[in-house]
Amino acid sequence: MELNLPTILTLSRIVLIPFFVIITPYSPILGVVIFGIASLTDFLDGYLARKKGQITKFGIILDPIADKFLVISALILLVDMGRLSLWVAIIIIAREFLITGLRVVALSKDIVIPAEVGGKLKTVFQITAILCLIVDMSFLGIDLYDIGTLLIWVAVVLSIVSGFKYTVSFWKRI
Repeated sequence: MELNLPTILTLSRIVLIPFFVIITPYSPILGVVIFGIASLTDFLDGYLARKKGQITKFGIILDPIADKFLVISALILLVDMGRLSLWVAIIIIAREFLITGLRVVALSKDIVIPAEVGGKLKTVFQITAILCLIVDMSFLGIDLYDIGTLLIWVAVVLSIVSGFKYTVSFWKRI
């Protein structure tokens, strides 16, 4: 395993998860900061890996796993905090496991199933929804919880649609 900056950023996302889970129920604002930093590493690691030509098989596998750990941890935490319906979390988590499994199987056959626009949009909506649901307050007269609830529903729809597209792409390439 070659440690480069993108890989270190991916690993840092995993390291931040326990701090996020422990701190957020007691300090939602600090939790948002930690989750926000961890989410930024998701953007930065991919950007730097492409820009510096440091894309590795290890990174291709680890990056989506780190993303899933972060999002799943946040969804479970939100359910525990009473801010998210259990079945919404289950739909998103089941999709994440399914797609990650398909990507790993494809990669084992030297087939890379790249992220597609729907999956990227789903991630943006999920992260934004999670941030709003954690804060659960009004900001400049805007109820962030209501915004987060709307965005998580959009993320659920995008999860289902992009999950279907990934599955079709997987079967076409295998």
